[in-house]
Amino acid sequence: MSDNITVRGFVATEVRTSTTPGGVGTASFRLGSTERRFDRSANDWVDGNTNWFTVQGYRQLAGNIGCSIKKGQRVIVVGRLKLRSWEKDGRVYHEVDIDAESVGHDLMWGSANFIRTAGGGPAVGQDAAAGEGKGAGDDTGHDPQGDADRDVDANGNEDTDDEDLEFDKETGELKETAA
Repeated sequence: MSDNITVRGFVATEVRTSTTPGGVGTASFRLGSTERRFDRSANDWVDGNTNWFTVQGYRQLAGNIGCSIKKGQRVIVVGRLKLRSWEKDGRVYHEVDIDAESVGHDLMWGSANFIRTAGGGPAVGQDAAAGEGKGAGDDTGHDPQGDADRDVDANGNEDTDDEDLEFDKETGELKETAA
């Protein structure tokens, strides 16, 4: 049986990244999810209990979590629920883990800038060394599916010149350019 779960909450710890002995990238963080309810007697919203989860991501997701998620941010996590129990010194401990399938920012609390990566390779829109075009679009920079981000100048014209953009090959993040 697969217990899938979707949880909205806040990132409570810094993201920890590592690599397994077999070479698989991992990333994990603690997620707090606090119940909110309306108290009619006080005519105000109040916090209820906080549930705590350890979120674990692997492979490409781990790399994206490592370069995108920061402590304090609001996120939505989708994954498989795992409950673990153990006994130590006569006391029973419980831990709730989520093997993440998807992690993203909760846009109810702010905005985000998304950069798509393709199969662990460079970000879409980055010119590959092999001379490939703009990813999903054709060699003119036109993107019929609307997958790549578009730059627009002050006159509303699309800027298809991505020469000034540099991406980190390892993380897919946009590098800061020297002005």
